[in-house]
Amino acid sequence: MELEHEFTVAAPVERAWDVLLDLDTIVPCMPGAALTGRDGDNFNGTVKVKLGPVSMTFAGKGTFVERDEASRRVVVEAAGKDSRGGGTAKATVRATLTPSADPSSTDVHVHTDLAVTGRIAQFGRGMIADVSGRLLGQFTDCLQGKLAGGGGEKVSARHTATPRGAARLRRGG
Repeated sequence: MELEHEFTVAAPVERAWDVLLDLDTIVPCMPGAALTGRDGDNFNGTVKVKLGPVSMTFAGKGTFVERDEASRRVVVEAAGKDSRGGGTAKATVRATLTPSADPSSTDVHVHTDLAVTGRIAQFGRGMIADVSGRLLGQFTDCLQGKLAGGGGEKVSARHTATPRGAARLRRGG
């Protein structure tokens, strides 16, 4: 399943780049996420997810596979397993930062290629896109507070989540 997200950060692209690549700053902003270890471009963590009546905790690993400061593009690959054996999730996340029309703001475009198995797969891309959109809203609200603590900048309320392409959802696992 492919998901597209966009939001605007009320910070210049250079500051937004630094903040959005700082795991210690952004991981606590992701609802249910915790960083459990880091070694260079590799990291470990957990993510608690609730879809409808199902709650799952994924433990896994991720890595920054690309950090292109010149084009302000970052690619992260991550994979994890539900702690109770309820499925797996694997994602490739590509984020691109571009200056907004207002040079004191940055537009952030996030493309996620997500593959899930097990219980989470039964919910389909519509519900997963809806939940990811709500999580992004919570993330941007938190990020707004983080940036405000560093100079009064904030994240705009504009964010969207749109499923794209064919869903690759599989049951099993």
